[in-house]
Amino acid sequence: MTIAVTSASGKLGSSIIDKLRTHIGADHIIGLARTPEKAKYLGIEIRKGDYNNPEDLKESLKGIDVVMLLSGMDEPQKRIQQHRNVIEAAKANGVKKIVYTSIIGDEEHNAFSPIVQSNRQTELDVKSAGLDWVIGRNGIYIEPDLEYIDTYVKDGEIKNCAADGLCTYTSRDELATAYAHMLLEDKHNGQTYNLVGDPITQSQLAQYINDVYNTNLAYHSVSVDAYLEERKEELGDFLGTVIAGIYEGIRNGANDVPSDFEKAAGRPHQSTLEIIRAFQ
Repeated sequence: MTIAVTSASGKLGSSIIDKLRTHIGADHIIGLARTPEKAKYLGIEIRKGDYNNPEDLKESLKGIDVVMLLSGMDEPQKRIQQHRNVIEAAKANGVKKIVYTSIIGDEEHNAFSPIVQSNRQTELDVKSAGLDWVIGRNGIYIEPDLEYIDTYVKDGEIKNCAADGLCTYTSRDELATAYAHMLLEDKHNGQTYNLVGDPITQSQLAQYINDVYNTNLAYHSVSVDAYLEERKEELGDFLGTVIAGIYEGIRNGANDVPSDFEKAAGRPHQSTLEIIRAFQ
């Protein structure tokens, strides 16, 4: 079996490649990257893989049995066609199976919803391609919060608009573990999995960080409108709106979903506290 992983130079793509290497060895993994030179460090064959270039994709997916399709990072409507380019290239080359990284979230009621909608469309496109398929709906990564700790400490708080909403945090390493199994094991074919951990509040997150990092953070909840303006001012309109939409979704319960992680990975998801300890 030869598996191609798109967006190979990204954090999740490279983590999946590392997990696959332990199962099938580097010779059976092909990395696709928009800029191949940025992925050479992975120690596997790297091919050109620009989602906007169908001809490159058709060439790069030759001889591939399974494609790991990671969601693109462009605006929602652009991503739908970009993902279709990968799916069509897979079909043209006789690929047997596609595994797709979708996402948890509300499809209608916040500023993050257009991204969720675009992922749902790609889910439908994958299912209708005539190939074997597995879909993972990723929870929110914990790593950005942990990488932001210095700012939290400077401010003395975690501040967002999630209020008492529950968030089922995961990590890229946990997701990579699940995706390796989903790629390699046929028993997952035809399944859609929520790849999430245990639900916690932002106050619990602050306490876990305090326990591990010996900090003294508190959680400060603000209104959705106030948080949106703050994020847009710091991150720009597009990214700021997306981030505010994510936390609004948490506030409204969109991320409190049952976990299928153990079905996908063959073991329970690590607790949020365990993940934070491992990251330190």
